[in-house]
Amino acid sequence: MTTRLAPAPQPTAPVRRTNKRGDVSMPLGRWFREKGWRHAVAVLATVFSVFPLLYVLSAALNSSGTMAASNALFSVVDFGNFQELFANEERPFGRWFVNTMVIAVVTSALTVFLGALAAYSFSRMRFRGRRGGLLTLLLLQMFPQLLTVVAIFLLLNYLGGIIPAIGLGSSLGLIMVYLGGALGVNTYLMYGFFNTVPQSLDESARIDGASHVQVFFKIILPLVTPILAVVGLLAFIGISSEFVIASVVLTDPESQTLAVGLYSYVAQQRSENWGVFAAGAVLAAVPVMALFLFLQRYIASGLTAGGVKG
Repeated sequence: MTTRLAPAPQPTAPVRRTNKRGDVSMPLGRWFREKGWRHAVAVLATVFSVFPLLYVLSAALNSSGTMAASNALFSVVDFGNFQELFANEERPFGRWFVNTMVIAVVTSALTVFLGALAAYSFSRMRFRGRRGGLLTLLLLQMFPQLLTVVAIFLLLNYLGGIIPAIGLGSSLGLIMVYLGGALGVNTYLMYGFFNTVPQSLDESARIDGASHVQVFFKIILPLVTPILAVVGLLAFIGISSEFVIASVVLTDPESQTLAVGLYSYVAQQRSENWGVFAAGAVLAAVPVMALFLFLQRYIASGLTAGGVKG
């Protein structure tokens, strides 16, 4: 009779604990060195960014009027500042809000359109002075528009005597001043994005009989939606918060923008209108935030749609 020996026990692998998602867990110290410190930095950055917003919101909801009384966040919550903001007839906040939206929307739309036309020309056409024109647009942005305030004032003052609609105190005159700087960095950004669209699409469309206008509106623009959204958003933010040029051009309180009008609440020394100013700042930030959330979806969808159509 033969006996069978039991097989020798095989070395077993160490048991590794897993979490609920099935991922292999690691010691806390190693996790913090590899990943945890990033979460800590993100939390600190979030607190650093959110605290000023909470402070302004707390000041807007505190009708005491002073900033010192707002040190205790949300110790008092009322809407007295918002009521005073709309009840002051000498400072028409509603009119300022409408003026800002009209000027910002019109200027942003025209800035995107003019920049796209210039970028398409530089990207798809070959002409004398093309490289010099691109370099000139880039160099002009090194000089801020603030340097031209005196020239803008004198020019609009002279034009106002001939065409009052574009003189001092008119929204149309301010829009034309803003459009004077529409080309530049925006065109250069669009130019780089337009170059990523294959020119074979243009050539195929021209073989089928399409003109430059048809190629631009029906083929190029749908594929460059992301950069159009970015340029439009940046232009809207910059124009809605611009103060220096608007304060020089818009002399009538009825035609002023939010940036210029709200400054009058804190322009005087020892002013106690910080709460009303904060309330106006909160309301002025709502359109910018809404536009950002709206265009954020278009930026993401534009990137994927452009890749599929290409």
